[in-house]
Amino acid sequence: MTTDYAAARALLNDPLTNRGTAFTLEERDAYGLHGLLPSHVFTLADQIERRCQMLEGMDSDFHRYAFLRELQDTNEVLFHAVVQSDLPRMLPLVYTPTVGEGCERFSQIFRRPRGLFLTWPNRHRIREILADPAFDRVKVIVVSDGERILGLGDQGAGGMGIPIGKLALYTACAGFHPAEVLPILLDCGTDNPKRLDDPLYIGWHSPRVRGADYDAFVEEFVSAVDERWPNVLLQWEDFAGKNAYDLLHRYRDRLLTFNDDIQGTAATAVGTMLAAVRTTGVPLAAQRVLLYGVGAAGSGIAEMLVKAFMAEGVDEAAARGAIWAIDRDGLIVSNMPDLGPQQVALARDPADVAGWPRIGNGRIGLEQTIAQVRPHVLIGASGQKDAFNEGTVRLMASLVERPVIFPLSNPVSRAEATPADILRWSDGRAIVGTGSPFGTPGVTQVNNVYIFPGVGLGALAAKASVVTDGMFMAAARRLGELSAEIGDGGAGLLPPITGLREVALRIAIAVAQQALDEGVAGVEADALTRDAIAAQMWEPAYD
Repeated sequence: MTTDYAAARALLNDPLTNRGTAFTLEERDAYGLHGLLPSHVFTLADQIERRCQMLEGMDSDFHRYAFLRELQDTNEVLFHAVVQSDLPRMLPLVYTPTVGEGCERFSQIFRRPRGLFLTWPNRHRIREILADPAFDRVKVIVVSDGERILGLGDQGAGGMGIPIGKLALYTACAGFHPAEVLPILLDCGTDNPKRLDDPLYIGWHSPRVRGADYDAFVEEFVSAVDERWPNVLLQWEDFAGKNAYDLLHRYRDRLLTFNDDIQGTAATAVGTMLAAVRTTGVPLAAQRVLLYGVGAAGSGIAEMLVKAFMAEGVDEAAARGAIWAIDRDGLIVSNMPDLGPQQVALARDPADVAGWPRIGNGRIGLEQTIAQVRPHVLIGASGQKDAFNEGTVRLMASLVERPVIFPLSNPVSRAEATPADILRWSDGRAIVGTGSPFGTPGVTQVNNVYIFPGVGLGALAAKASVVTDGMFMAAARRLGELSAEIGDGGAGLLPPITGLREVALRIAIAVAQQALDEGVAGVEADALTRDAIAAQMWEPAYD
């Protein structure tokens, strides 16, 4: 038999086909792999153990992140098997909080291409680039332009770490095959001087394209995607606030798409809040909520909260009246200049706050608002480290028996407070949820990974034409119920991380059913049973 040496090396160099030392003797015979691999044949379990030992021997989570990224680019099955072998340990390494540093140092650790970098200078080649047959199986795309990476700001092409990380979670939790997911970075330049001044920066060395040119670039991308994959799910990730809203509203009725920062964060926060409300004993309809930070995430949370209140029989005016919002200029009041549309929807009438104590420049600050509103719930989506200080928390805890406090900003360096501090300042009475993992017993991580994999799986299983607000509300309600169904005996508001695949499946069922109920599904009910959806979930194994 003549050995095709090029084909043998290609097999080992493709992360979708490489099995490394797990190639059997028969496979080594068939593919001409003898000599290219050491002689001993290992199982997938052996390979997982070897990689986990390597991880434990490393001195920082960033180095573990880089190691796992390189493993993903070498052997997809093994990478996902390692991730699923210990989800609580691995998820913080492949996504938040470690992915933040991964994006900042993306150029430093870049090894092999993954996904697609679509740059402004190559905008006329988008259709040609997407036409690669390697992408024929794609079902889910996560796209970013790198402008607002977590709470770290503009990282340009380094923002590719976010789509890569999100899609690793789609596979880990919702069982999408690695060939079915595609990370994309729209490289429109960057306004980050650190990146522009770095000779090793891998992105387009230019200030950001904005305005009509930016809109035309995104339109060219969306049109090309819709032509190439008419039924694909397109998830927008870490776009700056105005662009995030504009793109969602421009395209949400045109293709199957959603923005995870707006809708996924909202559904996760509201679902967790629904679980917390049951713990406090105060009905949802009687809750008063204070939002600190009204960007894409905060305003998305507000709009979903309005829908949650209305589902409890509260009219829209009263629902909006139960939500108070603070942004960089203090409590949002309708006579403030330059309010964005999402802020206008949350602004208070000046008459409502006449006579309230003020701080500098006539603003109404966080503590002044807490004292007047007496909120049951405080949600932080500001990216402002330590914004919830001891005075803030003690004041809130003096006004309600079981304050619900969610410092949701990512990464850890941008969290509004640490859970340990909140619990200490509230004498242990606060119900705490955080955006990043802190490892504090009894504290829930309010992580979008509880929502977006199941929403994506459910929408695609239902062959939905659009992703509706009702589908996200169904996901939030289902999430709020799951801690009692998928529990480990702990005090968390959400199921343990170890149960994320089951969480994704149950949320997918709820989302698919909602799509059917709203008339946007492309299949009949018998295609949306638990068994039918579960059968679509891939498990990492060598076939």
